[in-house]
Amino acid sequence: MDVKIEKKKGLRPKHYGYIAIGIVLFFVGWKMVFGKSASTFRTEKEKLSIAEVSFGKFDDYITINGAVAPISTIYMDAYEGGRVTEKLIEEGAMVKKGEIILKLENRGLYEQILASENNLALKQNDLRSTKLTFDSRQVEGKKDLVSSKYELQKLKRNYEQNKALYEEELISKEEYLTSKENYELSQKQFEIIELQTEQDNVLRSTSLHELDEDLARMKKTLSMVYERIDHLNVRAPADGQLGFLDAEIGQNIQQGQRIGQINVLTDYKIEATIDEHYIDRIKRDLTAVLDRNGKEYQLRLRKVYPEVRNGKFKVDLVFVDQKPETIRSGQSYNIKLQLGESNDAVLLPRGSFFQSTGGQWIFVVDTSGEVAWRREIRIGKQNSRYYELLEGLEAGEKVITSSYDSFGDAEKIVLK
Repeated sequence: MDVKIEKKKGLRPKHYGYIAIGIVLFFVGWKMVFGKSASTFRTEKEKLSIAEVSFGKFDDYITINGAVAPISTIYMDAYEGGRVTEKLIEEGAMVKKGEIILKLENRGLYEQILASENNLALKQNDLRSTKLTFDSRQVEGKKDLVSSKYELQKLKRNYEQNKALYEEELISKEEYLTSKENYELSQKQFEIIELQTEQDNVLRSTSLHELDEDLARMKKTLSMVYERIDHLNVRAPADGQLGFLDAEIGQNIQQGQRIGQINVLTDYKIEATIDEHYIDRIKRDLTAVLDRNGKEYQLRLRKVYPEVRNGKFKVDLVFVDQKPETIRSGQSYNIKLQLGESNDAVLLPRGSFFQSTGGQWIFVVDTSGEVAWRREIRIGKQNSRYYELLEGLEAGEKVITSSYDSFGDAEKIVLK
């Protein structure tokens, strides 16, 4: 009779293998589902700056800081070197154009003037001697020319008489030929003397002209040397304020050395520096506004300097009409420089997050206010308060605008 064998209840050895395989599959599945979840950073909400995105009027301007400077500065360089003997005006004083500020002394220049005066005197004596010589030769030449002409006329008349007598056979042939030869010789001598007189006149005219030119040049040179003497008196090149004066009595000043400057105070300008980020948008004749004690003053951008230093470039602005009554050189002002027309846009408040992201993305706080997620955005223009938001955010959403330097590569911020 067959005996029925009942299956044993409970876990058998093979069941343990199935359980192990199941655990492995579950772990792999969990990794596949949750392994790529966003990295998380936890921080206290009070340590962050959170701002709300809004919709409104975007004013395309930037705020820059500028310093008041004279409308122009004229530098004073020494025309001549010398030792300072007298200082007539001190720094900060108002001066008039042509007013003497310093007096210098230059012994070498005085000696040069004496040498130039001696050379000029010698040249004048040479000119007088040459003129006397030429005048004497001219007189002698004219005498010789007159005598030769007289002799030629006399011999010509004798020759013509003898010719007529010879044709009538009243004189000998020898006498006739002698008178003819004497006449022809006198004619050639007259031509030579006449040519020599003409050449002497040309030589006289040319030589005297050259000597006169030499004399004029020497006089001009001497007058220039006298001007150099006058340059030992350092004068103000324009009306204004003596900004600085680098000279003391007894000090030796080199030729061309900068010794001071005149600040022209007929008007003022504002010197400002701007971040190189805006260099493509900054052009001449842009308008700006300076707010002083509740009153606005209009400015115009007059000059843009092309050189960039330490990430900034320099500009000059001038007042269009009125300027503050109490304006002084060296004062600092905040100025709104208008770059373009205002327009309606989604406005994102400025913050230090921009230095961490370059404006490429931002952390957006969800509706619960407890979590912020990373989101890609696109920023357009910017001013001192807002960024113009082109893509990625809607008005009413809240974002973290403080620095992201401590967040690392986190894509999720948990706000405690």
